[in-house]
Amino acid sequence: MAWKISRKFKWGAFIFFFAWLILAQSCMKFRIDDTTAKNEFAQKGLPLQFITVKEDAVPIHYAKTGSDTLPTLFFVHGSPGSWEAFKIYMMDTALLKRFRIISVDRPGFGYSDFGTAYGLAYQASLINKIVQQENNHRPIHLVGHSIGGPVIVQMAQDDPSLFASLTILAGSISPYDEPKEYWRYAFTYSPLKYLMPGAFRPSNDEIVYFKKELYRLDKGYDQLQMPITFIHGDKDKFVTVKNVEYGKKKLLHNPLVKVILIPGAGHFIPWEHFSTIRDHLLGLAADN
Repeated sequence: MAWKISRKFKWGAFIFFFAWLILAQSCMKFRIDDTTAKNEFAQKGLPLQFITVKEDAVPIHYAKTGSDTLPTLFFVHGSPGSWEAFKIYMMDTALLKRFRIISVDRPGFGYSDFGTAYGLAYQASLINKIVQQENNHRPIHLVGHSIGGPVIVQMAQDDPSLFASLTILAGSISPYDEPKEYWRYAFTYSPLKYLMPGAFRPSNDEIVYFKKELYRLDKGYDQLQMPITFIHGDKDKFVTVKNVEYGKKKLLHNPLVKVILIPGAGHFIPWEHFSTIRDHLLGLAADN
């Protein structure tokens, strides 16, 4: 009897493991298909355009709405995520009166070569090519959340004259305040990575890459002379508020640095504190 139970348990475990390997690749992708998204916007009477271009053989997918004659808000999501992270901003009529809004699927997420992780510098170079193609010669304001924070910093370091301002939302920019998280390496450099579901696999991989690349980013802050705003929750458990202090020290040369600390807020401020962030973004319109 014990032998039969043991055999059944082993077969059950094997079937579960095999099923998980299959399901892990198809679930938790944190993305929405273009048709569904367009329908949601159409219900509110808003246009939504999707564009996919190949940059260096990597497909980059992004969403765009608003008038091409206006200044641009360009959103870069965290990890994992997709352009949809900023959907509520793209639907906001007050913002749309003042800005054209673009939100990109970062390489490895959404519909931009989903599942393949890319490093910080390479991601920034690919996204900057999109910005250059969409340049309407009006001010371009970068907004990045979490890992999107160092991505927009790298973008601005690579081409400072292209951007009118940076807004860093709970940005993980400091290489000295990153949690060690040694367990991530096991899921990046071993077959264990295939146990991670959906977008969590490229997310884990890129976080490992970014932890190293942030040290290179550390050396380029002198180039940033544009207005830069840090918006951060003082109770953020994922990205410590020490990142803001780091940013202020790296930008002592820049008199246009502003900090908005949200008391009691955690990491998910783009959605939990929408009004605060929208009011800041609306304020950028006065400088256009």
